[in-house]
Amino acid sequence: MQVWIEYDSKRRQLNVTLHPIRVPKPKVPLLSLQKDLSPFLLEYMYVGFSSSTGTLTASHDILGWTFKMNGTAPVIDLSRLPKVPRFNQPWIQSPKGVLTISLTVSGVILLIVLSPGLWLFLKRKKLLEVLEDWEVQFGPHRFSFKDLHTATKGFKDTEILGKGGFGKVYKGTLPVSNVEIAVKMVSHDSRQGMREFIAEIAIGQLRHPNLVRLQGYCRHKGELYLVYDCMPKGNLDKFLYHQPMMSLEWSQRFKIIKDVASGLCYLHQQWVQVIIHRDIKPANILLDANMKTKLGDFGLAKLCDHGIDPQTSHVAGTLGYISPVKNRKKASTSSDVFSLGVVMLEIACGRKPILPRASQSEMVLTDWVLECWENGDIMQVLDDNIGQEYVEEQAELVLKLGLLCSHPVAAIRPNMFSVVKFLDSVAQLPDNLLNIVQAREVYPGLEISGETADSPESSSIAPLTFTESFVSHGR
Repeated sequence: MQVWIEYDSKRRQLNVTLHPIRVPKPKVPLLSLQKDLSPFLLEYMYVGFSSSTGTLTASHDILGWTFKMNGTAPVIDLSRLPKVPRFNQPWIQSPKGVLTISLTVSGVILLIVLSPGLWLFLKRKKLLEVLEDWEVQFGPHRFSFKDLHTATKGFKDTEILGKGGFGKVYKGTLPVSNVEIAVKMVSHDSRQGMREFIAEIAIGQLRHPNLVRLQGYCRHKGELYLVYDCMPKGNLDKFLYHQPMMSLEWSQRFKIIKDVASGLCYLHQQWVQVIIHRDIKPANILLDANMKTKLGDFGLAKLCDHGIDPQTSHVAGTLGYISPVKNRKKASTSSDVFSLGVVMLEIACGRKPILPRASQSEMVLTDWVLECWENGDIMQVLDDNIGQEYVEEQAELVLKLGLLCSHPVAAIRPNMFSVVKFLDSVAQLPDNLLNIVQAREVYPGLEISGETADSPESSSIAPLTFTESFVSHGR
């Protein structure tokens, strides 16, 4: 069979046409809908396919497809299509045809060839690996253990890229395709390890230029593996503290901050659900070969619907990056904003959030930066390795915005859409920002807008406005 999915952006018309593969395309579509799709089309989008079978196991095979922006997709050469996969089971009748699909979005056409066979595996279950419910719902590409074993040279210690709270990460190169990957071996000896594994797979469907892409997963003899795009430059923590000969310039640091903020804004406000990362820190900020920044490690992440109070059942994260929570049992998107604020200060200052052996005034990074600001010299906290080649306005913006984001009062922190606007110089920080940062609670007359906005449009103004002055109480 052949299916065309076409969208005309001028007419705002969506048509779906279905016909046998050897029959010309009908003039009348099977389904038709007049709908403006522009609100649903983002700057970065992916075309993909999904299928479901209900209570029975089945196989759906895409034999070919084409895609075209602003035009008609090329017709598929049927003679070059691969054969429909078969399992050599005599009780299964061979399929008599294939299915072709074509998709058009604002002048986009996609042509696909599928096998319509419903493969019923009532016998010989050894041909299939048992799929659990979560794999049916979320399952991306499933790698074979043999390929991962070959790619990582048998999971040798020499191939280890790093170690996390739930396992080791190995670098590797897939056989045949020669694609570089990173394989995370998740500890399976605890329920927490399995929860992290499933969370990463569920959120791994996200596609954004500043989020690490999950390629797939593997389960083998109780072991759990996650396969990601390789990030050859490693994590930000290594650049800040473990590579003194490769210090980051200010332009690189500022771009890293903007990239992380963009990725976090997508998680909080631009995806179909709200995602709380819950572990924003330099070790989870990765750099590719071109020093492009991507946020990774979603093992602690939580999802909820927009418009619902996104509070998790308990606090998670890393000491120094966890926001103050009175009852210590809840975390929300503002908790991620707090962590980002600490990371912003850490990138600019080149030091850890907490230094136990430092003096009382310098022990806590946020307190030290605020004290220097109060003394009229906030720029003295900048990392010496930055050198003199930096933009003073950008550095000052990062330090002050970092203090605002890491404010102990969640209601005073801006949302991520506002943070991105500040970093892009589209919005300006309030003139009385020092008073705002010094506040220990939300006072009567303090109007906060945008913090709980459901959409970016409602956050187009600066998030904080003070209508009365008050005495500084410190942090």
